[in-house]
Amino acid sequence: MFAVQNAQSLTGLGLTMLICWLVSEDRRRFPWKLAAGSIAVQAALVLLLFGAPAARSVLRAMASGVDALGASTQDGTRFVFGFLAGGAQPYPVGDPGSLYILAFHVLPVILVVCALSALLWHWRILKWITRGFGLLFQRTLGLRGPPALATAATIFMGQVEGPIFIRAYLDSLSRSELFMLVAVGMSCVAGSTMVAYATILKGVLPDAAAHVLTASIISAPAGVLLARIIVPPEPSEAREDLELAGDKIYASSVDALIKGTGDGLTVALNVGATLIVIVALVSMADRVLGLLPAVGGQPVTAARGFGAIFAPLAWSLGIPWSEARTAGALLGTKLVLTEFSAFIQMAKIGPAALSERSRMIMTYALCGFANIASVGINVAGYGVLAPNRRAEVIALVWKALLAGFLATCMTASIIGAMPAALFGR
Repeated sequence: MFAVQNAQSLTGLGLTMLICWLVSEDRRRFPWKLAAGSIAVQAALVLLLFGAPAARSVLRAMASGVDALGASTQDGTRFVFGFLAGGAQPYPVGDPGSLYILAFHVLPVILVVCALSALLWHWRILKWITRGFGLLFQRTLGLRGPPALATAATIFMGQVEGPIFIRAYLDSLSRSELFMLVAVGMSCVAGSTMVAYATILKGVLPDAAAHVLTASIISAPAGVLLARIIVPPEPSEAREDLELAGDKIYASSVDALIKGTGDGLTVALNVGATLIVIVALVSMADRVLGLLPAVGGQPVTAARGFGAIFAPLAWSLGIPWSEARTAGALLGTKLVLTEFSAFIQMAKIGPAALSERSRMIMTYALCGFANIASVGINVAGYGVLAPNRRAEVIALVWKALLAGFLATCMTASIIGAMPAALFGR
């Protein structure tokens, strides 16, 4: 039954498109047909994944697979790090919760997933899945072949890795298509981090793996739509057949595993280093803000500031106003810091401050690479992939950050508008 909370979520759906329209380069060319198609694709995917019995069985199997992957990864981690990774403790443990160390429980998952992704790509399994989604986006969203393929690849490979597969086409893309690729990259996450997020949330959100995977998939159409609203395509853009260019090639399965592990090590080290720096900077900011007079009997902190700024946006997604400041703080953490920091923070929030429904909605709102650090990642990445267009990327990347941030919020709104029974609650 459609409830008041579901209707409240529709506010966020309209608000995200309105904000993008206000900053559009041509407000007269609003893509009405694409808007209807994108929302329909998102809703249909959610209904299919959570409503069809066969699809639900697949999602449950994937959740079990994530648990098995995490357990297997911990076996490998304990073999290398011993008791530091949760193995037999040589000393009495007074606080078992302190044994959960992010560096030994989450980051190693990235190594294993990257290695498996490379292996599945070499075996052509992931390649054909990507190709299937590329055809879907080409037919339903009206994209040209190469951008459709890059959009699909971004879902599984990441914001810079996805465009690698159409590197030969990057110089010939229109300005609107280039902007769309950057925005979609910030709307989604990579396969390596999906499993890490699910690992962080599995203790506080039922079916966490299913929600994280669904979030990354259905946020891609939202990213396409909002990017097209901000930088509308030129009428002269032609359609091309879908082609697989710039393919990753591995010499053998062993080569794929070795190179995938090396890529995973780079990602894991970057994530770990970024978290250290970001948490340190936030701590420094809170120490400075602590010099200000208390507000409402509590010290001024960055989290409280984020909560106040983003609370209205969080409410529009379907979050009760009593929880909006907490949810708004998570949105601010995701934008200014990273989604990793936001997920870790959400996992620590008790049920009294954030209900299960709100936690589910926020999982979709946080599941994207739209943060300030990604601005630098995209400029550097596209500077290598398409050096002739580096100046264009620099000029567009901040708008792409806005589109990517709002795309995940749009996805969260669609989830909030769905009946609770669909998700088994």
